[in-house]
Amino acid sequence: MHARAAVFDLYGDHLFRRDYWAPIASTVRLLDSVDVRPEAVRTSVSRLVREGWLEPVERHGMRGYVASARARRRLDEARDRIYRAKTPTWQGSWDVLVFPERITDRSRRARLTDSLGFLGYARLAADTWIAPRRSAELAEAVAGLTVRSFTATYEDDGRELAAALWDLEGLAHSYREFIAWAHRLAAEPAGLSDRAAYAVRTELVHEWRKFLFRDPGLPDVVLPAAWPGRDAATCFDQLSNELLPRSRAFVDECLADPHAARPSIEANSSHPQGVS
Repeated sequence: MHARAAVFDLYGDHLFRRDYWAPIASTVRLLDSVDVRPEAVRTSVSRLVREGWLEPVERHGMRGYVASARARRRLDEARDRIYRAKTPTWQGSWDVLVFPERITDRSRRARLTDSLGFLGYARLAADTWIAPRRSAELAEAVAGLTVRSFTATYEDDGRELAAALWDLEGLAHSYREFIAWAHRLAAEPAGLSDRAAYAVRTELVHEWRKFLFRDPGLPDVVLPAAWPGRDAATCFDQLSNELLPRSRAFVDECLADPHAARPSIEANSSHPQGVS
């Protein structure tokens, strides 16, 4: 697991309960449980500060970092999508974006492509993107760019449009692989320590979070029959809820005692297979 992703997972999945703040020593200890080395954690945190995602804040005499307002918006949105806290409605219309001016900067184009993909948009044409609904984060994603937006209806089969714009076959295959992998993890939780439960749950949430970049949240009426995403969501919910109490206990322990000694090599080797 990359340090950057592990830091985001920690802040989004646990630290929102603590005003999005943690001592750096606690962050290092927590991420050690998923085999992210301390120097990688510190380097990643420094980069996230430079990029405006984290801010250094000292509390209770300890040096730590708090999620910025921008990061909180992104983490709150991601958490709502991960746990499906909001059930979006669909009125049969699509949100269409047109960029009339060519973006010449390659890195800016790449960032826009990544951002729009995360927000559920697919490329309809070279300068046109479409999504089943408007994202609350769209204004931030297109800041500084000229964009024209429309609400449109599609007169033909919505399933045909969705299949043409999004790789639904590949996404369905990934959901089936996730279900099989999660079922293997499900055999472990009963006997796990708090630390191991945190490690397994972190890996589970990390793998599930990847679907936010691939699944646009299409309405059921345009998805194929027997869509495996629904079974995958049920599988994720059951296992993540089962692991949550012990995961939170380990987070609370690390935050209460950031400088506790790292576990022995023998303890590390007790992780269930598949956690990295």
